[in-house]
Amino acid sequence: MNGRPLTGRRIGAAVAVLLAVAAIAVAVLSAPSAGAGPDRSGNGGPAASTAAPESALAERGRRLFEQGCSDCHGFDAHGVDGVAPDLHGVGSLSADFYLRTGRMPLDDPDDQPVRSDPPYEQDQIDALVAYIGGLGGPTVPAVDTAGADVAKGRELFTENCAGCHQVVGQGGIMPGAVAPDLRQSSPTDVAEALAVGPYVMPTFDHLKPDEVADIARYVTYTHDPEDRGGWGIGNIGPIPEGMVAWLLAGAALLIAIRLIGERTSR
Repeated sequence: MNGRPLTGRRIGAAVAVLLAVAAIAVAVLSAPSAGAGPDRSGNGGPAASTAAPESALAERGRRLFEQGCSDCHGFDAHGVDGVAPDLHGVGSLSADFYLRTGRMPLDDPDDQPVRSDPPYEQDQIDALVAYIGGLGGPTVPAVDTAGADVAKGRELFTENCAGCHQVVGQGGIMPGAVAPDLRQSSPTDVAEALAVGPYVMPTFDHLKPDEVADIARYVTYTHDPEDRGGWGIGNIGPIPEGMVAWLLAGAALLIAIRLIGERTSR
């Protein structure tokens, strides 16, 4: 130092520099961390504000899982050998399908999961789906059938599905299982089932998204098909409908023959 006394001007400059440094430090410390985006309301809050509701939903789902599912799938959802599979990696897609359609939980792990009224309320299903989805895996598919082709869907359904579910999707019996009636199935149900392959049903990973939409559109059409040929007889398909028609025609022919025979014998 040169030993010169500090003047008022130098003191003021030093104070200004200290205040500027302090302001910069406050700005750096209060700035959001890297990767923190705006919250869902668009207010630009920290990332924690967006994650909290999802974490709370998944945490509720974990508690519901421990209460109602852990006996079969294990406390940590890694499954139980010979009882129920590991749920890590199945995603919210599988969880949504089984829970929303009432196929899970099962009273007996050996039973076939069939569609029924779900025992959980929708908010509970949402929580369980959030928890299981957080374990990794595919998300619930978005199926847009607005521009789907019913005729193409019928061809694909006949090729891939009708062998078990009938051409009009009313289900059937097969060795060791029952192919369910699809008259309650939504487009999302169809897309999820094709991806999951519930019970003995295989997965159909080879189908493209537009083909899945076509099949879903056709299944929706079968809920209330147009009977262009007249009497649909429950829309059970052309072959059984034809057999019914022949039986009715045969019965009418026998009655007519009987009446004609009685008149001629008099």
